[in-house]
Amino acid sequence: MTDLDTWLAAQNDSSTKCGYVAIVGRPNVGKSTLLNRILGQKISITSRKPQTTRHQILGIKTQGEVQVVYVDTPGLHIDQEDKAINRYMNKAASSALKHVDLVIFMVDRTRWNDADEHVYEKVKAANCPVILVINKIDILDDKQSLLPYLQEVQLRLPDAVLVPIAAHTGASVEQLEQCVLDQLPNGRHFFPEDQVTDRSARFITAELIREKIMRQLGDELPYQMTVEIEEFAQDGPILHIGALILVERKGQKRILIGDKGDRIKQIGRDARVDMERMFECKVMLKLWVKVKSGWSDDERALQSLGYDGLD
Repeated sequence: MTDLDTWLAAQNDSSTKCGYVAIVGRPNVGKSTLLNRILGQKISITSRKPQTTRHQILGIKTQGEVQVVYVDTPGLHIDQEDKAINRYMNKAASSALKHVDLVIFMVDRTRWNDADEHVYEKVKAANCPVILVINKIDILDDKQSLLPYLQEVQLRLPDAVLVPIAAHTGASVEQLEQCVLDQLPNGRHFFPEDQVTDRSARFITAELIREKIMRQLGDELPYQMTVEIEEFAQDGPILHIGALILVERKGQKRILIGDKGDRIKQIGRDARVDMERMFECKVMLKLWVKVKSGWSDDERALQSLGYDGLD
């Protein structure tokens, strides 16, 4: 028996379980909210704006003999391949389906639209087990409308396990996790038991700032905004963070800074609260805003800002 055969046998005979689980769906269906709820902490940022998530983000949950590696993805969208950043997000979401053991396909309560259909076609081609999650059942106006909708979506994926949940409140999320566990393959754990994500502290810091910007500005802010961490240094009990916010036009910079700098100060205060909770120390945060025309449609600029690494 070769070394490879021995290793494969150990994997198959392992008393532990481990696997990759992709969370996919159209934009703003609640994928990141679900991941944060499962992990019990914020890993993926959330807002009411579609396409808040831009990258694949691993959320790792280890409990005893079981390790689940959840892959949070940007929302798959159609007819938005005009800019490089949109192509990147679609690629990030689609590539997550290539090498996973299980797919959580999330849809919204009683509405199935063309975007859901677009994701459905990709899920069908993934050739792995599927859990079909109906999210946001806590805000259904007509509870009686749920049953016929469940029957409708079950017909599309008859082999899928169907689980209605409310990711925001946590309703039935434990039932969903049990369904994941039931279909997880045997295997050794890929990550240390105390690791909760593959992303660095710098990455999560940039995402927290971007979340506060999107929540603060709402519809005023276009998608052509990103955050780059330029300083991240611990000095005794204080963590010093300097972040550069890139926008594409001068008008966007004025909106972001606000009257006498009030808006950017509020964004900084909100972000710092989350950072101090996450890093459990005092944080000194400095924010700058810079205009970089065309960055969101420039492949080289995107790579330099961390939008790369997908196969």
